Amino acid sequence: MNVALLDILRCPFCGTAFTVVENEALVRRGDEIQQGVLGCECCAFPVVAGIPVLIADDDARRAIAAIESGQGREALLDLLARAADEPTRRRLSEIADGEGGTYREALALLCDDAEGVYLRHRLADPTYVTMEAVLDALSQDPATFAGRVLDLCGGAGHVTRLLAQFRHPTGANDSAATVLADLHFWKLWLARRFVAPGIEAVVCNADSPLPFGRECFSAVLLADAFPYIWHKRLAVEEMMRVAGDDGVVVMPHLHSSLGENHSAGDTLTPAAYRDLFHGSRETRLFSDASLLDDVLESSVVDLGDARTPDELGEEPSFTLISTGRTELFRRHQLARPRAVTGELLVNPLYRVDAAASGWTLTLDFPTPEYEDEFGACRRYLPERLALAVDPTGPISPESLGDAYEDLLDRRVLIDAPLGYGR
Repeated sequence: MNVALLDILRCPFCGTAFTVVENEALVRRGDEIQQGVLGCECCAFPVVAGIPVLIADDDARRAIAAIESGQGREALLDLLARAADEPTRRRLSEIADGEGGTYREALALLCDDAEGVYLRHRLADPTYVTMEAVLDALSQDPATFAGRVLDLCGGAGHVTRLLAQFRHPTGANDSAATVLADLHFWKLWLARRFVAPGIEAVVCNADSPLPFGRECFSAVLLADAFPYIWHKRLAVEEMMRVAGDDGVVVMPHLHSSLGENHSAGDTLTPAAYRDLFHGSRETRLFSDASLLDDVLESSVVDLGDARTPDELGEEPSFTLISTGRTELFRRHQLARPRAVTGELLVNPLYRVDAAASGWTLTLDFPTPEYEDEFGACRRYLPERLALAVDPTGPISPESLGDAYEDLLDRRVLIDAPLGYGR
């Protein structure tokens, strides 16, 4: 964590600022704190692998004890995978030291269930495609992402990476500008290690007061996770507090209680979600189905096409945007395709087979459950296609010729972080 993050961090319990405990446990390189303990007026919290853990539970207390007894590596491995077997812990330790490894390998060690499948294929699912387009549209007004931005409950950082790319920094000191917050340490570690290096990450609980000062973010994103938060009134009040009246709160893919959703969570009606927001803000709702249609058919995000709760009807999900800056609610034309910031990989939903004339890519869903939930990706991913160049090695736009832009736009090729792995 960069020391600049301390400017905005506040204790979630007493609200006071943090100081760094100066003792032998502190590992600091310039402005970066790799390991140590933060203290406020009521409590102490560990910093492990550059990630402050701002939750007062047994895991955090064990981490502090390990750090202060000179066992920082044990603190990291316990927070990552306390119950894992010794070979898994050993390999995670090697990856943490930079000894090879990819996001895919580390994810398999940390999460081998349906959530792991979802996180492996996150960069091309339909909800991500829609979310990327909405953020792209909002970024066309430089003020939207000019200040610090927060990805709340942001998981392994796929959308945090987008926020970092879309930011329009206004000053020379851009430290602690993109912040990812989540309840699970292992996801934040994956984000900083592979998906979005350079961002700040904070372990916190969105069912409690957020550990940030007032009006310290120009935008707050809460994607997919809000239906799983129990204290919804508190979470919305906190998002408005940290964003301020001029900040933008973006909540994509809200599950509606009036529609059918996979893993729906504790859902509300569209009107109830909207009515959680108040004050001088304008809070508008958008049909996820219409947003995806416009993106795929016209490369457009029409934020002037807000829907009333009645108009949304029984649609399973929708997007909510709340801000005092009503000039954002207009039609936005997207540039396609966007510039690649990582490395080009064949979408891992494809099975790659060598053929006499080249290589064949065949759409191959990892599980029937995944296909049932995200099968709408067939709208842009062809079932089968042939490539004349080897897709298993490094891919360059030049090698694909005229087909390159279409393959990227349709997510046959994905812009993956370095070290992501297929």
